[in-house]
Amino acid sequence: MSRGNILLIDDEDKLRHLLKRIISLEGFIVYEADSLKAGLRQLEKESIEVILCDVRLPDGDGVEFIVKVKLKYPQIEMIMLTAYGNIAAGVQSIKSGAFDYLTKGNDNERIIPLLDRAMEKVRLQKRVTQLEQRIEKKYTFESIIGNSELIRNAVSQAKKVAPTDATVLLLGETGTGKEVFAQAIHHASRRSGKPFVAINVSSFSKELLESELFGHVAGAFTSAVKDKRGLIEEADGGTLFLDEIGEMAFDLQAKLLRVLETSEFLKVGDTKPTKVDVRLMTATNRDLETEVSEGKFREDLFYRLNLFTIELPSLRARKEDIPILADHFLHLYAAKTNGKVSGMNKEFINRLTEHEWKGNIRELKNVIERAVILANNSELTASNLPLDFQALQPRGRTLSAFELASMEKLHIQRVLNHTKGNKMAAAKLLNIGLTTLYRKIEEYQLS
Repeated sequence: MSRGNILLIDDEDKLRHLLKRIISLEGFIVYEADSLKAGLRQLEKESIEVILCDVRLPDGDGVEFIVKVKLKYPQIEMIMLTAYGNIAAGVQSIKSGAFDYLTKGNDNERIIPLLDRAMEKVRLQKRVTQLEQRIEKKYTFESIIGNSELIRNAVSQAKKVAPTDATVLLLGETGTGKEVFAQAIHHASRRSGKPFVAINVSSFSKELLESELFGHVAGAFTSAVKDKRGLIEEADGGTLFLDEIGEMAFDLQAKLLRVLETSEFLKVGDTKPTKVDVRLMTATNRDLETEVSEGKFREDLFYRLNLFTIELPSLRARKEDIPILADHFLHLYAAKTNGKVSGMNKEFINRLTEHEWKGNIRELKNVIERAVILANNSELTASNLPLDFQALQPRGRTLSAFELASMEKLHIQRVLNHTKGNKMAAAKLLNIGLTTLYRKIEEYQLS
């Protein structure tokens, strides 16, 4: 296996051939050029990772060549070859962007270790670039999956508001992808190169949330031994996303309103305001208008947050997207855990589309991950689904909703779901014998 592709540029044939032999014997693929012009032609044809180049060539200066190459091929590393005693040229080459320099004839033992280090840097840069591209793709509107009219309308609205600095309020049930939308809006805005800071308001007590959001100065309270930047300040120049905004304490809402109105705030314990430039996006699954009418949410803040509202549909409202989303998650988790799974049978898909999905996309994601882990063949079947997806009705007589047996059957199924199919644990919770439980399972055709 090749250790990498090297381009060797030198007009001295004997030295070039010698270097090529030394480097090739160590497992590198070496391409040759006797001039800068010939070197540029090789760069256009081959996938070069490191260039070894003479500082002085008949058709140009190697140091100037560094700048030209770096502009067009920024990931390529360059090692310059200098004449004996010409340290100044070597230092200048590094200032111009070269990885390092070698002295001809004196540094042959350094060539291979230096090439290895340069190659390691090239590959690290490539991995970073690939990771950045994956992250960028992850947070674009293209990452929002679905063809239903409801989701297309939501995406269309988000794309329109993204280039502006308008506050955005995302409404929808838990698990509908509100943070995914917020990320996509941020990455499509002029602030995309700045921080995206997200916090779930419901995860903090009032006092802790105030400190997390606004920061504090040393001595503001007992454990405040030094100044701390809050998340609003961390998001300066970028976007702050507050999920579950309806859970925010009433007096903290006033402090947030001040940020929106004046672009400044007071840290806990401070008397001097801090200026910020932050775009605010919020989300909630509550009816904020009702919260306002009941005195639980500030009306003035609501109208500032409600400048541009996007309502995200529940999964059950766009059932035509369920097979597409399921297929996406299937391939995602198959690649991570069980590479042999490649599809879903018709019954599996039918069970998915019939489900209510109270947890929305988040619930679907978890169900598919579990199914992939449990799968024994290349196709997911209904048997890979949780017990509450299984048919509740026996093949014989349909039980009336008013019959005691119907209630017993439903209760047993719920307990089995709770114990994730562990029948011994279910029997203990039901306070019946294990044999009795098996008889009930058979009687009611439970899974």
